[in-house]
Amino acid sequence: MEHTIAAIATSTMSSGGISVIRLSGEDAIKIADKIFKSVKGIKLTDVASHTVHYGHIVSNEKVIDEVLVIVMRAPNTYTREDVVEIDCHGGILVTRKVLEACIDAGASPAQPGEFTKRAFLNGRIDLSQAEAVIDVINSKNDYALKSSVNQLDGVLSRKIRKIREIIINHVAYIEAALDDPEHISLDNYVDNVKNDVDNCVNIVDNLVKNAENGRIMHDGINTVILGKTNAGKSSLLNALAKEERAIVTDIEGTTRDVLEEQINIGGITLNLIDTAGIRKTEDIVENIGVEKAKKIASNADLIIYVVDGSRPLDNNDTEIMELIKEKKVIVLLNKSDIGQIVSKNDLNCLSCYDIISISAKEETGLDKLEESIKNLFFTGDITSNEEIYITNARHKSLLKEALNSLKLVSEGIDNGVSEDFLTIDLMNGYEKLGLIIGEAVEDDLADQIFSKFCMGK
Repeated sequence: MEHTIAAIATSTMSSGGISVIRLSGEDAIKIADKIFKSVKGIKLTDVASHTVHYGHIVSNEKVIDEVLVIVMRAPNTYTREDVVEIDCHGGILVTRKVLEACIDAGASPAQPGEFTKRAFLNGRIDLSQAEAVIDVINSKNDYALKSSVNQLDGVLSRKIRKIREIIINHVAYIEAALDDPEHISLDNYVDNVKNDVDNCVNIVDNLVKNAENGRIMHDGINTVILGKTNAGKSSLLNALAKEERAIVTDIEGTTRDVLEEQINIGGITLNLIDTAGIRKTEDIVENIGVEKAKKIASNADLIIYVVDGSRPLDNNDTEIMELIKEKKVIVLLNKSDIGQIVSKNDLNCLSCYDIISISAKEETGLDKLEESIKNLFFTGDITSNEEIYITNARHKSLLKEALNSLKLVSEGIDNGVSEDFLTIDLMNGYEKLGLIIGEAVEDDLADQIFSKFCMGK
């Protein structure tokens, strides 16, 4: 890189115990030396790599702060360049003054994601790992964090590289045989290609199928609470949110519009939407709320159907049951604290769903709701599940394109297509997979990806 960059690597929005200012580049240590005064009188250019030094940051002969400075020499650093990190006190003003001192001494302000971009360009991580960095930072729950950490560790990259190696080996053999048919035979070779390509199709197809779970991991489960009036929907929302987010009264039709809340339950993010009670009504405003509830429910990942167990089922319940069929549903038989006259046997048409007896008011039975959600959407323990989930829309699109190319190869073999034509689709699949990990990635795409990062990352 032509210039050394500097940025605040910790939060710029609030004060904390410490702040970290990071420099990276060929002159990082020299620039730090200009503003750092060691209490022992040593120069940072003379110290060993990965050592910590105590002193002060000085600008215009004035002490800005008492600091610790960490010196890390290339290539064993995050960016594979010389890196210096200055640990100063965590005040917003003092942190900015230390950064300004670095820039005055010759550093350039880092662009968003520029440290991680340099790590990618210098070969320390591939593009999918670089994108996992921002996913780790933005993780909202345990599942998303685990998936992002797996990707950062190279789980997806290794799988992609293995498939690409299989493809390129076949392409190389076919092209060599076509160039030198006297010494390299293609007799029955397509059988080997067919077996390997079909295996690759299965692997890529599973990754594409898991992308929906990946979206849910990353963005959360879009969850709609449905039920007739006074079933306890708003009480459930308040119980799950652990605060009074919704107005609760004995008056039917209290909730007339949707109310949204994001919560974390057992390591899973729920994007909860409380809706107006489903019933026939002449009230124009309430009726708008009911129709809105039905529309939102049609696009939900999960329906939590709250049944008032203290009142007999009626036509409103029948309408809801018809509305939610063929959706992922959990049925909560509410008001167990006051005695239920509705039993699970009365809900025969919903027997394919989990039916859980709860009291939203007393907050009992909600642990079973957590277990039911996990069983519906995920399998295996969060901390040990190594399955790869695609959380990135760019990855999903490229995987689908690669899958299409590999399927064309398999179909071509079945239809007796010549080997030289097979290599066209093989190479197309190879290139699409390569774009996931950053092989031959275009500069404008890299710029777009890293622009989503914060300044100090």
